[in-house]
Amino acid sequence: MSQHIQSSSRRKRLLLILLMLAVTTLSGCSTFSGMFNKFSFGEEEDPKSLPPDILIVQGMDAYDVGNYSDAIKAFKLILDEHPFSAQAMLAELKAADAYYYNKQYTEAKALYKEFEERHPTNEAIPYVLFQIGMCDFSRTDRIDRDTSGPKDAIKSFTRVIQTYPQSPYAKEAKARIKDAKEFLVNHEYMVAVFYVRTNHYEEAKHRLKYLLAMYPDSTMAPQAKALLEQLQAGKAPEWGMRKWLPEFMTTAPADREAAASAADKTTTQPPTPESTQNKVDDPATPAQ
Repeated sequence: MSQHIQSSSRRKRLLLILLMLAVTTLSGCSTFSGMFNKFSFGEEEDPKSLPPDILIVQGMDAYDVGNYSDAIKAFKLILDEHPFSAQAMLAELKAADAYYYNKQYTEAKALYKEFEERHPTNEAIPYVLFQIGMCDFSRTDRIDRDTSGPKDAIKSFTRVIQTYPQSPYAKEAKARIKDAKEFLVNHEYMVAVFYVRTNHYEEAKHRLKYLLAMYPDSTMAPQAKALLEQLQAGKAPEWGMRKWLPEFMTTAPADREAAASAADKTTTQPPTPESTQNKVDDPATPAQ
């Protein structure tokens, strides 16, 4: 009887010990699992869980070194996860800038326009309007292709000048309008030349008259006038491309650079440096 009681007692103690070990093991596994999930072998925290003040710093750091794709991701997280935060307005503007400098002009223009609609009285609006024009202007391609970019750019830059004539962006807008018009002039002249070369003289005269009427003070106007006079006199030119086409239409860029380099070596005076800065200075942080 005594042995049966002792054996039963031992079994109870053994069960108790096993139960305690099981509880301890499960608790340890849960703790370890939590630590594993938290640290994940040194991986960074999910960006979606970061506060907006951290995301804006990450976005600006990426933007400042030209990593525009990562900058866009950070700014979009702010707008998606923290749309009413103090950082949201800056994220809107810098997301548009990041798209622009990443050469995604359609996306950038859409975001600039959204910023204008949401914050029409913000101090950054002159800059935003100018950048809308730059998105259009940056779509300018070869002169034998689509002209919608420079045409839209002229409209956008004209709006900057009319709405904010005292803005520092107004002067730059005027220069960009001049460049856009030169592009359109060159396009019209090249089309006229094509018509002459294919013996479509009436179409060529129509294009040249339009060019002279729309852009009478352009650098191409004297050449266009001379060509028109010959056509009107019934003396279509014999091509002769270098006589009737400007250098940039007949000479490859590499050849022009080589010629310019050779010319520089013949003078003792250093060449006048040309500005290569394409970016417009960023505006101040938009006011809340």
